[in-house]
Amino acid sequence: MTRPLNILTLSTLFPNAAAANFGIFVERQTAELASRPEADVTVINPIGIPPWPLNKHKQYSALNALAEHESWHELDVYRPRFKLIPKIGGPNNPRRIAAAIMPLVKALHEQRPFDIIDAEFFYPDGPAAMRLADALDIPFTIKARGADIHHWASEQQCRAQILRAAEKASALLAVSEALKSDMMALGMDGKKITVHYTGLDQERFVPVDRAAAKDELGVSGPLFISAGALIPRKNQDLAIRAMTSFPDATLMLAGKGEEEQNYRALAKQLGVSDRIRFLGSVAHEQLAYLTAAADISILVSKSEGLANAWVEALACGTPVIISEAGGARELLSSSRAGRIVDQSVEAIVEAAQAILAEPPEQQLVRSSVSRFSWQNNGDQLLAILRNAAGAV
Repeated sequence: MTRPLNILTLSTLFPNAAAANFGIFVERQTAELASRPEADVTVINPIGIPPWPLNKHKQYSALNALAEHESWHELDVYRPRFKLIPKIGGPNNPRRIAAAIMPLVKALHEQRPFDIIDAEFFYPDGPAAMRLADALDIPFTIKARGADIHHWASEQQCRAQILRAAEKASALLAVSEALKSDMMALGMDGKKITVHYTGLDQERFVPVDRAAAKDELGVSGPLFISAGALIPRKNQDLAIRAMTSFPDATLMLAGKGEEEQNYRALAKQLGVSDRIRFLGSVAHEQLAYLTAAADISILVSKSEGLANAWVEALACGTPVIISEAGGARELLSSSRAGRIVDQSVEAIVEAAQAILAEPPEQQLVRSSVSRFSWQNNGDQLLAILRNAAGAV
């Protein structure tokens, strides 16, 4: 194939004007792929909108106001709507998504045929991509990122769709060896699964003069950061509880989510609310600076594939305290750049005390993720897609 590979990227996780950080790692991966002369990329980002009167809620009003077709950071992005039934509609989402976007996909395919569909989240994107690929008679691939396997595969109706899509896909991707093992344990063919690590902006996530940065932020004692959605799976409540053992420390929570009010109440109950900064959704550029300013990044999630927040913190020279989840041991092979701990307050406190007592050198921490880059990520992804499309 001498012409560029024409790729349809299907992703329910993708930034938009109402949520600029939502799925930003998918955007960055897609932008890297689209920058290659060997690839043409069209993004379809289905937007779920519930029926009346739920669609009047502020959250959905903002989504409904999004343009259905736009250039987003130089990417060609379509945002068709599908009917979302909150909380109970999960098993039907792939069918609803495929039905809603099928006319658009067929029209685009008639104008310039797609060579392959690349689904960026295993569920609901994967089973939806399977339906589209079957209608167009083209191959498709699916990438697993963590919660799409750990959460959705635990629901029987969703698991059946996940396994059927995995069987029919031309190739599967996983963000860590650990996630690949979890996929194989579900019954997926390991020969079809390639470990495709996240990329990293090595120029943005860099060490800074930590003392100067903390001074600028008005912090005199230890500074901790926990970057991620405020949801039960991320376990930020453990970091909040650990603050009672560090009376001069400050904790920054970079993210928003359903647990925010509960976490604010917890901080108040523990008497640490004046030392916890709820930052909400933080622009990626600012997140890099805040992460580099922190003495320690804490994220002891219940499950992960391989958290971007872990990789980005290490690139900033900031040691991490993380859980035995997903690809944790693929990042930390020793304790030089951080600690892998139990999901408990006591374990976090012990690890933080050890790191603060002997802080690792920033460049040493950074060197642990030297192999991560968007260049490497894009090279590998293009090769996978070309092979799956039969273009090599």
